[in-house]
Amino acid sequence: MFDLLARLITRWPRLILLISLAVIGFGIVYGGTVASQLKTGGYTGPNAESMLARDALNAEFPTSRPNVVLLVRTPNGVDDPAAAAEGVRLAERLAAEPDVEGVTSYWQTNLADLRSRDGTTGLIVGRIAGDERTTETRMLTLGPEYRGEHGPVSVTIGGPAAVNSQLETTAKKDIERAEFIGIPIIAFVLMIVFRGFIASFLPLIVGIVGIIGTYASLRGISEFTNVSIFALNLATGLGLGLAVDYALFIVRRHREEMRRGADVPTAIRITLNTAGRTVAFSALTVVVSMSAMLLFPMYFLRSFAYAGISVVILAALSAIIPLSAALVALGRHLDAWNFTVIFAKMAGRKPRPYGPETGSPGWRRLAETVIKRPVLFALGATSLLLLLATPFLGIKFGIPDDRSLPASFEAHQAQRELRENFETRPTSTVDIFLDDIDPAGQQAAIGSYAQQISTLDNVGRVISSAGVYADGNQLVPPNPMLDRYASTDATFLSVSTEEEEISEAGKTLVRDIRALDPPVAALVGGASAELVDTQEEMTAKFPWAIGWIAVSTFVLLFLLSGSILVPIKALVMNMLSLSATFGVLVWIFQDGNLSGVLDFQTTGWISVQLLVLLFCVAFGVSMDYEVFLLSRIKEEYNRTRDNKRAVVFGIERTGGLVTAAAFITAIVFIVMGTSNVTHIKMFGIGLALAILMDAIVVRTILVPAFMRLAGNANWWAPRPLRWVHDRFGLKEGDETYHPAPTADVPEEVRIADPVDARR
Repeated sequence: MFDLLARLITRWPRLILLISLAVIGFGIVYGGTVASQLKTGGYTGPNAESMLARDALNAEFPTSRPNVVLLVRTPNGVDDPAAAAEGVRLAERLAAEPDVEGVTSYWQTNLADLRSRDGTTGLIVGRIAGDERTTETRMLTLGPEYRGEHGPVSVTIGGPAAVNSQLETTAKKDIERAEFIGIPIIAFVLMIVFRGFIASFLPLIVGIVGIIGTYASLRGISEFTNVSIFALNLATGLGLGLAVDYALFIVRRHREEMRRGADVPTAIRITLNTAGRTVAFSALTVVVSMSAMLLFPMYFLRSFAYAGISVVILAALSAIIPLSAALVALGRHLDAWNFTVIFAKMAGRKPRPYGPETGSPGWRRLAETVIKRPVLFALGATSLLLLLATPFLGIKFGIPDDRSLPASFEAHQAQRELRENFETRPTSTVDIFLDDIDPAGQQAAIGSYAQQISTLDNVGRVISSAGVYADGNQLVPPNPMLDRYASTDATFLSVSTEEEEISEAGKTLVRDIRALDPPVAALVGGASAELVDTQEEMTAKFPWAIGWIAVSTFVLLFLLSGSILVPIKALVMNMLSLSATFGVLVWIFQDGNLSGVLDFQTTGWISVQLLVLLFCVAFGVSMDYEVFLLSRIKEEYNRTRDNKRAVVFGIERTGGLVTAAAFITAIVFIVMGTSNVTHIKMFGIGLALAILMDAIVVRTILVPAFMRLAGNANWWAPRPLRWVHDRFGLKEGDETYHPAPTADVPEEVRIADPVDARR
């Protein structure tokens, strides 16, 4: 297959490049508006009880749960006549807005729940009708009209709609900043690696192509299903990182063959049959890890699977096909404008000729040092990783809320005031939907149910069509004001609490309510219920995801290595490395260490979805580097049958390149870690930590140490499985080229390889 591809590329390179440019143009036009099609939610599966409750309430009682809150402040107190008149005017104005319904305020109801403890702030609450996209877009127009000074009062805006709108706006700006900062940094690093303009910009172009293609892919997917806007962050980061990695391996191998004296068609053939085949196989291992997120019902995780699978496939295809066509078109000009040549000529001397490829003495010495004392290095590295993983034992789970935004943002400040200065929060209640019930005929049953709920721990008030209850007592009897809590055949109860909705107390309250015996089937919703349902969904699906990744990765690595032990070793080391990464993240983001330096607010928990996302992505990227290292070790072992020599050879030949690739990818995610959204900041920093930990600790210390301890057992497999590998396994083949005499190779091609660590 790769021979055929090489022949097609060498025969029609310009046609392939023209087709590629046309595809890129389509991607820019079609995918350029992708952000406007994406959403900010999707943290809970659509069939969870809390989501069914939300949908039922939106359909039957659309004003039941406000999603926009105006906090109206006045130093004279909310009962000041001038402030009260302005509060009523603002409430009436908001009620007249298109798509806004169910508006009520402190001044119209005199409810204590809508007045702050200090009496200086009153609330106007309402609901923007429609889905997430509609509410977020509507907030962009409502915000400027209402926030700020209004005569004797000042207004800030909060509520879920405001939070989601600011999250979306911030995510878009973060992506633009990541591209603005990340691309120049990567270009600079690539120029250091390749020491030439043309060779260094080719991988960067492949990365940009991968991002453009993924944006178009997500735009197409969004026509059929919900897609999270945060998937664009992964598309940008992973697109740049992996595309640059893949292109780095392709360009490096092609240039090596050219400098050995191969002509362009031969160099392309060898490159595709070695580096190209390994890139394709590596991409497959990453896709397997990404696909595990499709097992989860929430579209937040599924969106990252869509983005991850798309960007990996496009990055691999771009590196193998258009990049190879560009290499053919460039021919001997690949090393034009090479710094080594330019500086040598400026100094009045000839560039040093390129000698035989011998790898890096520095990496060889490191590998030899490790395999001389494998037990010492294995114990030391393992102890370090286990120590770093210790905080992971105390992890607490939550779901993202307003505190994902910086403390300076309006929505964050508004929600913080609601938490700290109000007895209850109108947007944070536990809502209970009762269907197929006659509210008028079964008022006693509804009242009895509300009374039971009011006796539970952490319950403030229970509002129902049968009255208002607290501590088992009826505070307010049924009245026309409560009619909005019932329809002809359904009703709902609103349970307020002083506890944080994202907390253990909030989860306990939901479980206690669900344990009661309602008069008819009940659906319990709200933020606390969503957290309970999300954790249950994740707990149910995560073992299946781990199993899918483990089995698939084992099969793929077996097909690559022909070994039983090597895939098991890779899985164990990856789990150890990821546990250490998660431990560091808990120490930073849950416990609040470095919160000042990294500029985020500690919530005391970690997003459960983010943990799964990090696991799948980091596992895939780690396997990417495992494939590149293992393929060279296996190649040498097949040639020499010397395990020790093969391990040293693999580290010597790939250590510098894998580390450079890991460093570039880590830069991309470190830039993502500057995001103003806390869970995206954690995602970027977490992936950067996982990549660097894998490259520095696992690939350079643990892999050679354990492979040395295992000896030739590394390559053992039962006879039936050996037959399977011989029949279906991946083999690099003996793709060697016997170079022409050095004098026949152009001088600009014969210069020393700037990537060679011997420099």
